[in-house]
Amino acid sequence: MQEDKNKVETVLFTTGRFINLEELGRLSGIGSIGYLKNVLEELKKDYQNKTGSLQIIEQGNAYKLGIKKEYLYLTETLLTDAELDKPTQETLAVIAYKNPALQHEIIKIRGNKAYDHIGILKELGFITSEPTGRSKTIKLTTKFYDYFDIVEDQLKNKLQINDNKSEEIKEEAVPANETKN
Repeated sequence: MQEDKNKVETVLFTTGRFINLEELGRLSGIGSIGYLKNVLEELKKDYQNKTGSLQIIEQGNAYKLGIKKEYLYLTETLLTDAELDKPTQETLAVIAYKNPALQHEIIKIRGNKAYDHIGILKELGFITSEPTGRSKTIKLTTKFYDYFDIVEDQLKNKLQINDNKSEEIKEEAVPANETKN
């Protein structure tokens, strides 16, 4: 089993992202999902018993080798010189929210500087764009999901939950010309 734990650990380290059981099994050469789950549980225990800074993180049916919460502050201080400035991050957030999005919608929301942001994001590989009529359709890439450690379906679910909460707040809001009794 130790050899299989080493293989799984290598795959998790190398990918650096959440990876589902099927892909993990394929990449590590472990055919049985049941056995793979046992290997992962043993590997998780090994990391829990170590005094190191790494852990196996489980998110739904996906796993990742990540940093323990008590050491995350170090990565934040190391990453202060971010690749993306705040306006570009905000444009990326709008794209993620609308994914897929028409470029003219993004420009309408974020302004003309968003053309520059879109160029940067394409250059970094976070988005792609395809001509659609007189505009372009912008989509997130797998690099976006890998880089930000997000599973695509979970992002959609979180955004949908936030949309539902926004709708509830709007429904509860009292128009400005009315007063509560």
